Amino acid sequence: MRDDLLRFALHLADLARPLARAHFRTPLAVETKADASPVTQADRGIEALLRAEIRRAYPDHGILGEEEGGDLGAARTWVIDPIDGTKSFVAGLPLFGTLIALAEHGRPVLGVIDMPILNERWHGAGGRAWLDGAPIRTGARPLSEARLFVNSPDRFRGAEAEAVARLSGEVGLRRYGGDCYAYALLASGHCDLVLGAGLAVYDVFALMPVIEGAGGLITDWQGRPITPDFDGRVVAAANPALHGAALERLAGEPMEPPLACFRSR
Repeated sequence: MRDDLLRFALHLADLARPLARAHFRTPLAVETKADASPVTQADRGIEALLRAEIRRAYPDHGILGEEEGGDLGAARTWVIDPIDGTKSFVAGLPLFGTLIALAEHGRPVLGVIDMPILNERWHGAGGRAWLDGAPIRTGARPLSEARLFVNSPDRFRGAEAEAVARLSGEVGLRRYGGDCYAYALLASGHCDLVLGAGLAVYDVFALMPVIEGAGGLITDWQGRPITPDFDGRVVAAANPALHGAALERLAGEPMEPPLACFRSR
């Protein structure tokens, strides 16, 4: 990974942070988008700011953002979620973040998870990951001791809810919510499994280089790599053994996850 691209990604996070902080816990007009998710002037303002800076610095790069769209057709594309966790943001909860990724030919090669209010920043690139500049590694707890985050219990219905219940019943501790912060905590070894559903590329691409660089795995529920057309469901795990155990519980029967998804520790 070129150092200039990584520096630029961190620069984008520097630009976004004060704008998010300026709008936090202030009177905001909240609109509801077609997918029933909320959006504010902060979401739109941050994305517009980052898009302008990317166009200035790298006019040949593509841009895909939650608010203004785009695609992954360019050789290099910046993928932006200006406020991941808008519901937390509008409720005054500081567990929202700005997600910035750079994808090359549809695969994220660097990612930044910036937590504006908590003043914490994770980034990953080149098979390594850091929190505020210090190297991080995922944990090694077994399933019976694992700490599980589930993005929101009301995202799951029917067979999905049953699968989540099977996995949840075998871990040591479970929590709900957290948005991107849960995945960042996994990369730092504080939790071990995160289940998500209803996600999009801009929710996930920035997480992948951070989790993988710290020694973890993030795939879909069948153990397949996350691609631009994934089904919105992800399972992130701290280590291969835990990942395999989680996939078995989600499937409801023993299975062998693809070895190509595993990363050596």
